[in-house]
Amino acid sequence: MTRAPRRGPYVCGIDAALDVVSGKWKGLILWELHVHGVRRFAELRRGLPGVSEKMLTQHLREMEEDGLVHREVYAQVPPRVEYSLTGHGRTLNEALGPLGAWGTERIRREGSDVVDVVDVVEGPRG
Repeated sequence: MTRAPRRGPYVCGIDAALDVVSGKWKGLILWELHVHGVRRFAELRRGLPGVSEKMLTQHLREMEEDGLVHREVYAQVPPRVEYSLTGHGRTLNEALGPLGAWGTERIRREGSDVVDVVDVVEGPRG
């Protein structure tokens, strides 16, 4: 099944923005690349507990197509591929900052649990 291109028509700017960041993992991929700069596929996967290889691959391809993520392939054996944010991806991440602040306040207000990524990846501490 071929997915329709994300090119509109749009109702408003929010519609266009949400079209690019739709999907559970895209915002988290943006966050992970913002925090760490450059990540290899396995590092991204470890940093995003619960994401499948298929879904991560799909989202990275879409984000590369949308100009948010740069994929650098190094010609070596075994092949090495690294992902980083483009300037366009960094501006989107900045735009999502207020939404993240709103979400943090919601977590506090609702008393929701937050996943400690280190615990999920490495196991409980201490």
